[in-house]
Amino acid sequence: MEKKPIYFDHAATTPLCKEALDKMLPYFSEVFGNPNSQHYYGRESVKAVDEARDSIAKIINAKPNEVYFTSGGTEGDNWALRGVAHAYKEKGKHIIISPIEHAAMLTTAKALKKEGFEIEYMKVDEFGFVDLEHLKSIIRKDTIFVGCMMANNEVGTIEPIKEIAQIAHANGSVMFTDAVQAAGVLKIDVKDLGVDLMSMSAHKIYGPKGVGALYIRNGLKVESILTGGHQERMKRGGTTNVAGIVGFSEAFRIAIRDIDKNFEYVSSLRDHFIDRVLSEVPFVKLNGPRENRLPANADFSFQFIEGESILFSLDLAGIAVSSGSACSSGSLEPSHVLLSLGLPEELAHGSIRFSFGKHNTIEEVDYAVDVIKESVQRLREMSPLFKAEGEIKYV
Repeated sequence: MEKKPIYFDHAATTPLCKEALDKMLPYFSEVFGNPNSQHYYGRESVKAVDEARDSIAKIINAKPNEVYFTSGGTEGDNWALRGVAHAYKEKGKHIIISPIEHAAMLTTAKALKKEGFEIEYMKVDEFGFVDLEHLKSIIRKDTIFVGCMMANNEVGTIEPIKEIAQIAHANGSVMFTDAVQAAGVLKIDVKDLGVDLMSMSAHKIYGPKGVGALYIRNGLKVESILTGGHQERMKRGGTTNVAGIVGFSEAFRIAIRDIDKNFEYVSSLRDHFIDRVLSEVPFVKLNGPRENRLPANADFSFQFIEGESILFSLDLAGIAVSSGSACSSGSLEPSHVLLSLGLPEELAHGSIRFSFGKHNTIEEVDYAVDVIKESVQRLREMSPLFKAEGEIKYV
């Protein structure tokens, strides 16, 4: 039997945990009713969805009627930005987001710009942290929306969301955070953070693909973007994904139950990996901070070679990694995140994201480092960009 590759791409997606799968299975066959049907089968499904909503709301310290189920992070980001922009456009059309947001936010912002909204980007430093003073300097009375992801999907930077929310609210602006990479990994209290909206996705926390949630604080005006039915309290049309929602809730419950253990273990794998790469591979740069970083994330730029070449070399050696965000991996353009951090294009092109999970082992990490050392040396020897140590370099 062929050996499965080692999986170091958990920021892209995670395997479905057995607990979530077991909870989901009955809702594909036995309890199959449409929750909007007014009979026994529908009531059974409604009960499951209500229990899931209650569980997720409790985890993030929200009220159950503040949790709206979606198809995932992209829909949640779209709904938050478009929904607030259209609901509050009479108050103003100025929107502030960070330049290192997920493509779901950046692309939506560009679309809104064509509608007449003004988009402004808060600065980030070389590690990806938002410049709070710059935010204070650009926020205006007509700023209706401030958006910043809780933790970056490429370089793992954990942002000061509570402080950003305080600046937004002092100005009367709505505050949104994309917590797709953070939910289930970091402890989140939406009331303590002060956010008005927050998106989440199940498949990043060992749950099923195609389901997520958007927290919307009660009293906030948010226009619907998916119309056509009475689902989600008439806010989001579409047949309810009962099995997915049940799986999401169970995966979230398991993630929170084991959050401290998983954080410590995965962080230890990451730190061991980072230490070895930095000490054993020349001309390499760790992107993002050492502290206030997601436990799973290690993003490196390897000078003189393309990230795609390293990715393919590792794949041939049985190691699955990413050359950046999974949603942008088909692009030949350098990472917008790394460029925003100030990396030159040639170094941004040589980036690889490693993201570890709770099932990975230290032996797998060590094997990966050994393969990286051999692959990088071989690729550099073939690269016309390769420079001998001592000459001009970026790292």
